[in-house]
Amino acid sequence: MPAATVIYGLDDKPPLARAVVLAVQHVLTMFGSTVAVPLLLAPAMGMDATQTALLISSVMLCSGVATLLQVTFGSRLPIIQGVSFSFLAAFSGVIIPTVLRPTIEDGLGGDPGDCMRYIAGAVIVGAVGEMVLGFSGLIGQIRQFLSPVVVGPVIMLIGLALYGAGAPVAASDWPISLLTMALIIMFSLVLSRRLLVFRLFPMLLAILTAVGVCHLGTVLGWYGAGHPARVSFDAMEKAEWFRTTSVFFPWGAPKFSTAFIVAVLAGYLASMIESFGDYHACSHMAGGGDPTAKQITRGIGFEGVGCALTGVFGGFSSTSYSENVGLVGLTKVGSRYVVQIAGGLLVLLGLFGKFGAIAAAIPQPVVGGLYCVMFGLISAVGVRQFAKADLDSDRNLLIGGFALFMGLSVPAYFNSEAGGAALAAIPYGLGDVLGALGKTGMAVAAVLGIVLDNLIPGTPAERGLHDGPGVLVPEAADIDEVEVGVKP
Repeated sequence: MPAATVIYGLDDKPPLARAVVLAVQHVLTMFGSTVAVPLLLAPAMGMDATQTALLISSVMLCSGVATLLQVTFGSRLPIIQGVSFSFLAAFSGVIIPTVLRPTIEDGLGGDPGDCMRYIAGAVIVGAVGEMVLGFSGLIGQIRQFLSPVVVGPVIMLIGLALYGAGAPVAASDWPISLLTMALIIMFSLVLSRRLLVFRLFPMLLAILTAVGVCHLGTVLGWYGAGHPARVSFDAMEKAEWFRTTSVFFPWGAPKFSTAFIVAVLAGYLASMIESFGDYHACSHMAGGGDPTAKQITRGIGFEGVGCALTGVFGGFSSTSYSENVGLVGLTKVGSRYVVQIAGGLLVLLGLFGKFGAIAAAIPQPVVGGLYCVMFGLISAVGVRQFAKADLDSDRNLLIGGFALFMGLSVPAYFNSEAGGAALAAIPYGLGDVLGALGKTGMAVAAVLGIVLDNLIPGTPAERGLHDGPGVLVPEAADIDEVEVGVKP
């Protein structure tokens, strides 16, 4: 995205009041996905309402701290950090032996706190590995092996792989979801050409309007108890103002298990690949061109620092959030100042229960409509990256298309009964590693793309590496020092 089309660039600071509203928009965008993981895993761990509330607060606090570190010291791109879906398979592998299996075999309830201590231990160890890969510069060195033929399909899959959070969530109430989609499209593409307010806050205005309709329907009795579109403030009435439980190690001291650590390490690899693609998508959407090698190494390194702190604060490992990258492209606001404020708001959400309860009142159909628009935009950014390569080349079309298809198809196999049985037959914990990689479409596409693109002959121009420094071409030392957004 050319810098001229960006309303606020990376170094711009909008007026404080406007910046706060823009930051709230980021928080609202990521809130659904951030809360979804603890709401999914808490019942599996046998957590009661109090423990679940503590887990959600811990996750919000972790996201805020990780975001502030990433935007201020890491990649310094406007990227929100949140709970990574790449770790779901690994965390499930911790829950089964520590909670579910003892419950079935002993007839006793498993200990959710014990499970969270093992998760914290695995997350902290994996975070150390991520910091080493980042701060040592090793992750930056792989840039020379990546071209738009690889990066394009990976970014496409960041959006496409989230299809399960689109229409299936929107289907909870199609009228409200379709209204949300229509409002976002109308505000961002039609009314934004006439009024600045719709250019800056299309997402927030669409969410507020849709939630307003849901609230009206609730007051008028259209949406009764249990209806997906019903707006309920019960959670706010029950929530405490300030967290009275321990902020540090709320579940107790971490525990360590080699098998759990290996499974979580595979999640880290997939997460780093996803973040690698997000950095490129976000930098382009913010008008900064391609991220430099130093930005990538700092970004991955501080992502590791953020994950280590999530183990300390009692949450789950974090990564860059694709939906918020899409928001940058939709609003054309790439200011890191705005995202720093969003990080501060997330910390408050983690410490003050009432604020989180308000955000939790957003009905699922509104969130589903939001995701349908956001994830499609991210996929389109991947298409634009892929187009930097020569698309008249059969070589590029075959490699990119094969990587993209397998990134969708391989996870479908590993998530099937046959795939699960095949993984279970692999000894020494290698099945967990292979499963964590194979169930993540971005990892599958990246591995296949890297291998084929670097083994099959192709000219730099054909691969899209002729515009140096360009996408993923090693820069000269003096260009490395140039701040993103300032092109020589």
